[in-house]
Amino acid sequence: MGSSLLTMAWGVERAGLPAALLLLTVMAGLCLYTAYILIRVNAHHGSSTCEVPALCLLLLGRWWSRIAHAFSLLVLLGATLVYWLLMANFLFYTVNYFMDVSTSNQTTYDTNLVCPKHEVFMTSPQTPQDPSPYWGLHTTVPVYVALIMFPLLCFKNVTFFTRFTSFGTLSVMYLLLFVIVKGWMWGINLKSIDIKWEGLHGARNAAVLSGMLALSFYIHNIIITIMNNNARQEKNGRDLTIAFLLVTVTYTLVGTVFFICFPLEKNCIEDNILNNFEKHDVMTVIARMLLLFQVMTVYPLVVCLVRAEAARLHSLASARGADLVINGSVVVACIVVACICPYIGTIIRYTGAVSGLVHVFALPSLLHMRSLQLRGKLNSIKIIFYFAIIMFGTVNLLMQFFIP
Repeated sequence: MGSSLLTMAWGVERAGLPAALLLLTVMAGLCLYTAYILIRVNAHHGSSTCEVPALCLLLLGRWWSRIAHAFSLLVLLGATLVYWLLMANFLFYTVNYFMDVSTSNQTTYDTNLVCPKHEVFMTSPQTPQDPSPYWGLHTTVPVYVALIMFPLLCFKNVTFFTRFTSFGTLSVMYLLLFVIVKGWMWGINLKSIDIKWEGLHGARNAAVLSGMLALSFYIHNIIITIMNNNARQEKNGRDLTIAFLLVTVTYTLVGTVFFICFPLEKNCIEDNILNNFEKHDVMTVIARMLLLFQVMTVYPLVVCLVRAEAARLHSLASARGADLVINGSVVVACIVVACICPYIGTIIRYTGAVSGLVHVFALPSLLHMRSLQLRGKLNSIKIIFYFAIIMFGTVNLLMQFFIP
């Protein structure tokens, strides 16, 4: 949830608060339902080692299986891009903080909010500049990240990195605490919300948030494996519902509390909320350091999954030396995107809308209809219902191209 948590307030701002609360509820319910029917389809037709591509091969045919693999790969590639942007961002600001501490005689620092979009500070009009031509957030730092990460991607055994995955829980808890503390310090600030803007502009841009949520609630390509490890299989529905409820509450708390309490103009909210804080804010520095460590340990695991999915799609990806080529290609793509299109929210919403259409809405619906047909339980009402879910995902994707 790390990257989605950081962008949630931005999504709420784009959609408007009423539409955001409605979308959080609707998307959580839809994603929960489609994840659950995947588990039910597997219970009828699959096995303990099945996943969505295998179910597609069994029930829909080889091409659907390849589509499932391809869009699973797309999600993983989108994740690598977002993580790279976050690593560059966290590294840039963390190093800047320690450079200032070591070279300045100041004992206190301003901890004001900033509005990077308008280059407006609450108390200072100055525009932040890169401290050196060799240290730029969107120029050199993404390359420096490659010097750190590429050797880690060449590890043959990535189990070392799995030991740190539980660290993500600490990061999420800290982000929750971070937003709650900041919100308590600011208080409720709703004066800057224009009701007309909130209703019309927010409704028109609601697809920004729905596209993001399609990825934020995305767990469908591995949900069967996760739930097969549940000790009480008869409680899968209950436990899955609890999990989605907790995630929804977390997203809602972070997104709405930050949005409601943010004291500047609401359109100043960044797609990475940490960018709204002056670099010497201590709580922000801690958040960046925690998240930097988390993302650096998760990134090699994600790239490992990219290699595995690529190998399933094409036999050449399993050839000798293919891992090095794939690692290099992913790193180059990440550097290019970090320099040209460093917008986390945009990458999340497009990736979510595309992969969500396939893995969250279409494949679960098609698999369940095929399962019902084989069991003699498919009727016209159910066909209309599941095609409506697919149409919802299709509209969600198409709307992304009509948002300014």
